[in-house]
Amino acid sequence: MVSVATIIAVVLALMAGALLGYWVRQTLAKQQAGTIEAKLERLINSAKQEAREIILKAKDKSNEILEEVKKEEKDKISQLRSAEQRIEKKEQTLEWKNNEAEKKIQEIQVKAQKIKDLQEEVTKIREEESQKLEQISQLSREEAQKRILETVEKDSQEIILERVKKMEREGAEELEKKARDIMSLAMQRYAASQAAEISSTTVSLPSDEMKGRIIGKEGRNIKTLEKLTGVEIIVDETPEAIIISGFDPTRRQVAKLALEKLIADGRIQPAKIEEAVEAAKNEIGKKIQEAGEVACFDAGVVGLDPKLVKIFGRLCFRTSFGQNVLLHSLEVAHLSAAIAAELGANVELAKKAGLLHDIGKAVDHQIEGSHVDIGKMILEKFNISPEVIKTMQAHHGEYPFENLESIIVQVADAISSSRPGARKDTLEAYLKRLKELEDLASSFPGVEKVYAIQAGREIRVFVSPEKIDDISARKLAKQIADRIQDDLNYPGEIKVVAIRETRVIEYAR
Repeated sequence: MVSVATIIAVVLALMAGALLGYWVRQTLAKQQAGTIEAKLERLINSAKQEAREIILKAKDKSNEILEEVKKEEKDKISQLRSAEQRIEKKEQTLEWKNNEAEKKIQEIQVKAQKIKDLQEEVTKIREEESQKLEQISQLSREEAQKRILETVEKDSQEIILERVKKMEREGAEELEKKARDIMSLAMQRYAASQAAEISSTTVSLPSDEMKGRIIGKEGRNIKTLEKLTGVEIIVDETPEAIIISGFDPTRRQVAKLALEKLIADGRIQPAKIEEAVEAAKNEIGKKIQEAGEVACFDAGVVGLDPKLVKIFGRLCFRTSFGQNVLLHSLEVAHLSAAIAAELGANVELAKKAGLLHDIGKAVDHQIEGSHVDIGKMILEKFNISPEVIKTMQAHHGEYPFENLESIIVQVADAISSSRPGARKDTLEAYLKRLKELEDLASSFPGVEKVYAIQAGREIRVFVSPEKIDDISARKLAKQIADRIQDDLNYPGEIKVVAIRETRVIEYAR
């Protein structure tokens, strides 16, 4: 058993240990607190030192900036003073010049007044002299002038007449020489190739073997091609070539393009021929557009509607007395421009009117009326300037000349048409006869297509099988032959061939 004394001793020992621990803890805490306070004091002193240094640096910097500002201010003030001095000098100079100008104006006014006074004095003296002369001669000024002129005219009548005639003669000779010089210069500036009589086109072949393939079995290929194009295909002994004959240049070109496509493809049969002819017709349309664009570019005429350019391009396949109308129009444009430049007229107006003066010929076979009136309607439809229309419409004398440029276009048209070799009447008459043959046959009902071939010695008439049977086709051929015999003049005889073909197409699906 533990005694009470022991327990008391233990309790006292525990209390003494607790007191001792508390004292030790308090002592250590005081020491640590002193250490933190010392650190804080050092940090505060360091911060105060840095702040003093920053303040000193800021003061130095502000002093430097202030010095620079004061220096710049002094420079500006100096510049302003210099500018003020220059302005003052200029003002003084201007004031001096103004004073000098005012002095000169005053001097001029004084001199002008003196001149005016002298003029009035001279006029007064002349009037006094005239009055004295009238009193002496007892004639007025007008009567005296009249008598003097009558006397001079009577004495010099023969001399005056002779001189007037001489001046008229010299003037006419000079004008004629000037006109010849202008036209010669215009023709020299534009020397175009002359038109040639061409009614056939040659197509080159890779070999003579190709001729047989073009003819086809029993001639079916060549017959199909002639039917679709309306030309005559001549296969003769000419090596590696065949000839396309026809009066219509568009048809010949279509046939040539179709043949070239067939030769390149190698497969020549009726179905392929139809495809090639259709493709050739489409290609001709593109070529017509290109021909119109090239001609407009060559003439320097821009801004035309593309549809108008395409109509104009049709002239490349149109001839007038054997002369290609597109080349003729281009030639007239260049000649008009050259003449207008020499005469000081409107070059652009003359050139444009000269280029478009025959555009009516592109569709005159489709529309009734003269090519001038048709051309006017076409140009008005495409909003061409009224000044251009006035200038082009007078080139055949159907309308009055309303400006100088219209006379120039008429002269240029005459030069282009009348120069040696430009036109061939024989070809034009031949083409006209073939056209009359086709038109006459086309006027009968039931006729689909008509082609004049063999230089007009044969006419092929394709009829609609639904409207005309075989017996009616025979009657139609006889009627056409009788009509040609009664209405047309022609050498020799003309063969009329009526062709009736039935084609049935079905599809297996």
